[in-house]
Amino acid sequence: MGKGASRGARAAPHSAVRRRIDRLTREIAKFGAVGGMGLLVNLLVFNLVRNTTDLQVVRASVIATMVAIGSNYIGFRYFTYRDRDKSGRTRELSLFLLFSAVGLVIENGILYAATYGLGFDSPLQNNVFKFVGIGIATLFRFWSYRTWVFRALPARGAVASAESFLTPDPLLTEDRPTRQFTRMR
Repeated sequence: MGKGASRGARAAPHSAVRRRIDRLTREIAKFGAVGGMGLLVNLLVFNLVRNTTDLQVVRASVIATMVAIGSNYIGFRYFTYRDRDKSGRTRELSLFLLFSAVGLVIENGILYAATYGLGFDSPLQNNVFKFVGIGIATLFRFWSYRTWVFRALPARGAVASAESFLTPDPLLTEDRPTRQFTRMR
């Protein structure tokens, strides 16, 4: 028997730390997939607006960022964080827009500083600094979305434990005179 076959047959269960790392890795990959699509939307709209209108660089960037925020919400809600709590959609959307606005300020603040503060105003330089701004804002968005917007549901074990206090054990009965519980046989 090959080394791989015997290993798969008696694989040890993953530790809790390993499971958390695996979940975080999958979450980052999904976040990256949605973010990658948002990046493409953002840069495409930015360059389209920049090259077809007379808008200033940062205004064109803000429009592009807002379009990307809209497409990203759909991707995050229905792909990346589809297993997360869905009970408070108004709260979720409000927080998503708030943290997205902070990310918009980070992203476009970097572009503004590079364009108007440092004089980097060629199309290539605009795209480079927009990309850098998106990268920095993405780190903030990842942290804030997973922490505040798309909150994790409680673990099944914790829910089962909490529910056990709500449902009486059918094997226990109350002894009325002494108010002590005794196990029925």
